Amino acid sequence: MDIARTPSTPDGNPELADAAPTPHDPPVIRREDYRPFPWLVPKVSLDFDLGLEATRVVATLTVARNGKAEASPTIRLNGDGLEPLSVKVDGNPSNSWTMDGGDLLLTLPGEAHEITIATELDPSANTQLMGLYASEGMLCTQCEAEGFRRITFFPDRPDVLSVYTVKMRGDREALPVLLSNGNLEASGENDDGTHWAEWHDPWPKPSYLFALVAGQLVANTDSFTTMSGREVTLNIYVREGDLARTGHAMESLKKSMKWDEETFGREYDLDLFNIVAVSDFNMGAMENKGLNVFNTKYVLADEDTATDGDFDGVEGVIAHEYFHNWSGNRITCRDWFQLSLKEGFTVLRDQLFSQDMGSAPVKRIEDVRVLRGAQFPEDSGPLAHPIRPDSYREISNFYTATVYNKGAEVIRMMRTMAGEERFRKGTDLYFERHDGEAATCEDFIKAIEDGAGLDLSHFRLWYSQAGTPRVSAALQHSGATTKLTLRQDVPPTPGQPEKQPMPIPLKLALFDRRTGASNGEQLVILDETEKSFSFDGFDAPPVLSINRGFSAPVTIEREIVADDLVFLARHDDDPFARYEALQDLMVTHLKHAVDGALDDAARDAARNSIAGAVKAVLEDDALDDLMRGEMLVLPSETYLAETMLIADPGQIHEEREALRQALGSILESEFASLHERATSVPYSLSPEARGARKVKTQALLFLAAGNPDLGRELAWSQYEGADNMTDRQGALMALAGLSGIKRTNALLDFYNRYRGNALVVDKWFAIQAGSAHPEALEHVKALATHEDFTLRNPNRVRSLYMAFAYNPHAFHAASGEGYRMIADLILALDPINPQTAARFVPQLGRWRRYEPKRSAKMKAELERIAAAPKLSRDTYEQVSRSLG
Repeated sequence: MDIARTPSTPDGNPELADAAPTPHDPPVIRREDYRPFPWLVPKVSLDFDLGLEATRVVATLTVARNGKAEASPTIRLNGDGLEPLSVKVDGNPSNSWTMDGGDLLLTLPGEAHEITIATELDPSANTQLMGLYASEGMLCTQCEAEGFRRITFFPDRPDVLSVYTVKMRGDREALPVLLSNGNLEASGENDDGTHWAEWHDPWPKPSYLFALVAGQLVANTDSFTTMSGREVTLNIYVREGDLARTGHAMESLKKSMKWDEETFGREYDLDLFNIVAVSDFNMGAMENKGLNVFNTKYVLADEDTATDGDFDGVEGVIAHEYFHNWSGNRITCRDWFQLSLKEGFTVLRDQLFSQDMGSAPVKRIEDVRVLRGAQFPEDSGPLAHPIRPDSYREISNFYTATVYNKGAEVIRMMRTMAGEERFRKGTDLYFERHDGEAATCEDFIKAIEDGAGLDLSHFRLWYSQAGTPRVSAALQHSGATTKLTLRQDVPPTPGQPEKQPMPIPLKLALFDRRTGASNGEQLVILDETEKSFSFDGFDAPPVLSINRGFSAPVTIEREIVADDLVFLARHDDDPFARYEALQDLMVTHLKHAVDGALDDAARDAARNSIAGAVKAVLEDDALDDLMRGEMLVLPSETYLAETMLIADPGQIHEEREALRQALGSILESEFASLHERATSVPYSLSPEARGARKVKTQALLFLAAGNPDLGRELAWSQYEGADNMTDRQGALMALAGLSGIKRTNALLDFYNRYRGNALVVDKWFAIQAGSAHPEALEHVKALATHEDFTLRNPNRVRSLYMAFAYNPHAFHAASGEGYRMIADLILALDPINPQTAARFVPQLGRWRRYEPKRSAKMKAELERIAAAPKLSRDTYEQVSRSLG
């Protein structure tokens, strides 16, 4: 599943851990308490009479005692908001059942039985968007992690694997398309105006991978021939008016299938692969076996409505969900503590795919930027947890950047240490050993260990310890020998005050500052608290390039002079390291400026030094524009705050904007020339054209800061002349941060031009909520009353309020209004959609990292939320951990 990119307690003692909690006292579920479920459920038959306001479900479960589990005469079938209409055992009505909270407990006397349970649902009333729900006249399911228990009573845990047969009936006109997992076995029409379809999935799967979709849909149909010669029919189902925007998604799917065969040896295993795009969806997409359900954001794309970033997002998420067919479906998780088993591995797979489809260095920079912007703050805050957590109260809160993105980095480190060929041997062994099983992270590590011939006994600490390691690097030079001393420190995190040193693979090179030549890239492993390495062949002290390619998810701390950073920014032969040097140059200056350590002369000197490095980037013909565009992006305010013990977001914003203004002013002619050159490149999806659009927007942002009048005119000209969304949105972003009639006219034109297109209107909300305009907070207040805003659509909520929450200068307004606004949102949204509401809590949960006045205001809002009655488990856990 892609987080927009969600489980109770399926994994502990089934008689204790699955008991229904009270909202303010949810039980703590611990990984060490895992026990196999006492009953197997090899077959499931589901019969649906579908309706938007009333759907009847009859579930027939074939059950047998699990000889590998502790025997129990009672089977616990999880339920959430359900009432059984009837319960039968072996075809006869049963009275041997009771309710425990939402769960149904049934006593079974024999070794094997058939249980049949009827329930009835109202999909139109399901605002949580978990289980079976209605979305704009269609029916859809979302079952990961614990949505299936909102459809029927079932042991809703990932280690119960079943073969599903699904039959559904619905109105022929209202619900003409009936889809489920697997292959379509039969279909037909009834005399009463209904029709039916029967689906069968031959591959055993957990309940979280069940899916059903019914509605008025049309399909873009294509096919793919697998490496063994089987033809697979591919369908992407959308609303009729959206069909023309599915071509890129289809091409992305076929590329994904081919790449997975060639790179990981994985072949698709059904006759059909179906994707459905849904407007109302909590996450980015879901990998249900053979029937992937997607947020429309990650399916629909054309040049008029989607940016280059949107095209990349569609390609990456399509790949991610397809790759889950093996890393998640054929091998699933034993319990939800193992979530990174499927998500971390699959994120790495989709990252490698995207690297191969485009620019590998640019993709690496983008991935690291996400890690630093989302996961590093998570790792240093109250919600820090290992990639394999030891406990939780509400598992939906652990669909986190740590589990996904850091999980991918940890597996990437294994690949770095093993090398590509040996890593492939390890993954081949993993797929061979555990196909058809519910596995653990330990199973994966052991397969890589055995297949690649690595000793990962010490490396396992990455799975159990939270926190981002800090690595200090110091060089000493004597004669022709350079000594590098590395030291690591893993900071304390909640529940883990003491940490052990972890193996950290670091790619590095030493450069001769006179010739610009290096000694070649080398890999060193820092596996102790402190370790030294010696290098010969340098007559003078060299310049260190370290953590090249971001070989480890750590922060590097070193004393390095600005001249050496400028040298690396100009000469390093590793693209990521070159980008990193320029970022470090900016970060160092901004930290000193925020700390008040610079007088006017020192400030001007630092800005001129940075301008010189940026000018070198602008003039370097060896750089392509995609990479040039990345190097022009300033360090984010969130990342800058993360580098400081106590942050003042007001000062950070002021100094960062002052640097942008200075660079825009000093390099005005260079940025204007860059914008003119890039404007002459016609639209296409080629790397050259995409790069031109990227630098064009960056040039606009610098010019708007350095010379607002010039920036405004160029942005308006770009907006009026745009023949694609990337250019139009880039111009609107620049204008949104400025004042004047052109800003107003562009925003009105954009809204009127795309009114009715939900995904583009989402952009309109987000651009204003995330702008650098000094009145952004007031703009968000007004937009919350707009006729197109609703709390019932997660995309729309995120487009306004998440964009605002990640806009530091507005969210961190000294008055505290930004904090109050997000707290009010959480309280209003929690009864409607608790999963989406809970995702806003971490922004307030960082209160300890900010200066005292803001910190107190943030904490007060968290306390106000905590005091609210009937708070959901999702939100309660996030708030209580943030305050604890």
